[in-house]
Amino acid sequence: MKTILITGVTGFIGSHLAAELGGQHRVVGLVRRCAHRPLEQLQPFLGKISLVEGDITDYPSTLALLRRVNPDIVVHLAALSPVRDSFDKPFAYVRTNVHGTLNIAHGLLELPGFRNKRLLYASTAEVYGIQKRQPIPEEAALLPSSPYAVTKSMTDEYLRMMTTVYGLNTTVMRCVNSYGRKLDPSFYVEYLIVSMLKGETLYIGAPDSLRDYMYVSDHTAAYRAAIAHPGVRGEAFNVALGEVLSNRELALRLADRLGYSRKKIKFGKYPPGYPRRPIQSDQPFIDLDARKIRKVLGWKPRVRLEDGLTRVLEYWEQRINH
Repeated sequence: MKTILITGVTGFIGSHLAAELGGQHRVVGLVRRCAHRPLEQLQPFLGKISLVEGDITDYPSTLALLRRVNPDIVVHLAALSPVRDSFDKPFAYVRTNVHGTLNIAHGLLELPGFRNKRLLYASTAEVYGIQKRQPIPEEAALLPSSPYAVTKSMTDEYLRMMTTVYGLNTTVMRCVNSYGRKLDPSFYVEYLIVSMLKGETLYIGAPDSLRDYMYVSDHTAAYRAAIAHPGVRGEAFNVALGEVLSNRELALRLADRLGYSRKKIKFGKYPPGYPRRPIQSDQPFIDLDARKIRKVLGWKPRVRLEDGLTRVLEYWEQRINH
């Protein structure tokens, strides 16, 4: 049984991954002392994991935490992630996403036998930015087009450098957008479904952008596959479903399924008060070539988009109607 430290354990992916690993391994979840997220989504399995407090933006705190837990594997998911907010708060994103990640990585170097430890890092499909080749392979140049993506691309490359230069066993995961949230309806799939169920007006700012949406269980399965393969030192993996469609197409598909009037969808407009994003930064497509993770780690998605949408619809219908 390995000791696995999960940062960002109160988040969407972190909580699901902790639930799946708890009982199989000694799972320790890192929470901030002043975390804004409630522990509600951790309640069903809190007996199978333990929680520790810490601040990844503070190196002494991070080092003390790592020494106390002495993890075999760190799955680093903690980050500031809303892309649009990063344009207004770039320094906060650098502090959390860059400084926090480097604090963890360099803290691991201070532990005895660090070469036998592993760091799995949550990068993002956003690191590729605006590309010409589709689908995008792992060897494509990283051309980030937002402050958030810059923080992720910098740490993505920094960690892979640490394998070569320091001998730290790092693995980078570049995942497409995931869905299946039960607490936060602000992300695209959940936003569409909840707004339609409530009969509210929809705003879709980039209707022609192509995206690939992956159900949460496939996302966490990719991390579990990486955990099971310690020999992928310094590797980066694209993680994607492979069902690419436009934001417009997804909205219309759901509208027709729910009997929601297409006239209530405002294409090319963002909701009132939505954080601005320079139009030239919008990625026309996020379409990743995920053949490498299938071949090397044996991972493949299990939930097709239509099936995943059905699960999300059923959950939010029950929640809203009761």
